[in-house]
Amino acid sequence: MTMPEDTTNAPAPVGQEAKDAPFMRQIKTYVLRAGRMGSGQVRAFEQFGPQFLIPYSAARLDVQAAFGRSAPLILEIGFGMGDATAKIAQVRPDDNFLCCEVHEPGVGALLKRCGEESIGNIRIVQHDAIEVMDNMLGPDSLDGVHIFFPDPWHKSRHHKRRLIQSPFIQRLAQHIKPGGYLHLATDWQPYSEQMMGVLRAEPLLVNTSDATDGFAAKPDYRPLTKFENRGLKLGHGVWDLVFRRV
Repeated sequence: MTMPEDTTNAPAPVGQEAKDAPFMRQIKTYVLRAGRMGSGQVRAFEQFGPQFLIPYSAARLDVQAAFGRSAPLILEIGFGMGDATAKIAQVRPDDNFLCCEVHEPGVGALLKRCGEESIGNIRIVQHDAIEVMDNMLGPDSLDGVHIFFPDPWHKSRHHKRRLIQSPFIQRLAQHIKPGGYLHLATDWQPYSEQMMGVLRAEPLLVNTSDATDGFAAKPDYRPLTKFENRGLKLGHGVWDLVFRRV
């Protein structure tokens, strides 16, 4: 998935104007990476973009109009090439999935899946999720959030670039409805431990797992990716964290 820049600034209150919010100006949920779209992905933008793409706007989104129905709203941040996103949406047809990704090949790939497989409960915003949350969605607007396999930034000097840090989680939690959930997954154990520490420290979130280490069993709706399956066969671990908004 596409990944974050520096998250060291504390967040301003949700809804505050961007000119007064240094956190909004500096935190990003992505770092742009080069990528070339295939012809099928290019065609998907032209053929399916009008149906599944929502242009970013600094104004509240009419979610019911965007999806053509009222249903629980799940935000996915950074869906990569969209394979897991498509599968989850298909096994959870009663939920709406608003998916943020800035990497064009990934957006094209998911558009292609949505169009060819008639996945009607996905909409895509090709924009930074922070601004989408604050300007298009607002506080207490989400029934769930998925962030799967964010870049672990392995080197110590790059840890400040990791997405899952306290300022980001503090801001994200304000957008989840009481009773809603946050689901993270990573295949890098040191990052999973940092994630656990950050989520446990957030007063708006409570762990749904009663396991001693706090990690959750993989929910049935999250499919195993090809990369994940290969890693599991090699003995690599995967850690899921599922917390609920209080």
